[in-house]
Amino acid sequence: MRKWFILVAAVIVSALADQASKGWIVANLELYQSVQPIPGLAPFFQLTRSSNTGAAFGILPAAGNVFLLLAFLIIGIMLWHFRSAAPGARFLPLATGIVIGGAIGNVIDRLQHGHVIDFIHYQIPGLVSNVSNLADHAIVGGVLLIIGESFLRERRLNAEPAAEAEGADSGTDGSK
Repeated sequence: MRKWFILVAAVIVSALADQASKGWIVANLELYQSVQPIPGLAPFFQLTRSSNTGAAFGILPAAGNVFLLLAFLIIGIMLWHFRSAAPGARFLPLATGIVIGGAIGNVIDRLQHGHVIDFIHYQIPGLVSNVSNLADHAIVGGVLLIIGESFLRERRLNAEPAAEAEGADSGTDGSK
């Protein structure tokens, strides 16, 4: 029951934080307007209001409805995977919750505005420029936590047989 509470709380917090931040951006910036909240970090970091009908990095801008359906499918798969996950996964409820919350945040945008509101603008002049939002960061962060959890679980599982074998070896001849 605790894992479901953590999951639901993470979904709610991440979706609300995403929507609140986007609401502030819409209320305070015109489309494509930029501000530098930390002047010393400009031009590497700024807030730039933009809209995105496609996927991350503006990929496939005409496929907005496909991404909307894909988000619902991913949410369903995440919930199914979470339900059947091993009980020892410590970070999985939080990670799954923030991924789902991020997906819901972007779904709300697509349904309400027909596009996703982006505003977190990172750039390395002459090399890369990316505008994203808290939902995108929640999704990436949650996926990284899930991968990390999986990696740590695999290491624990591989370490257990080695420890058991070492314990069995030390008990058989009495010399260790």
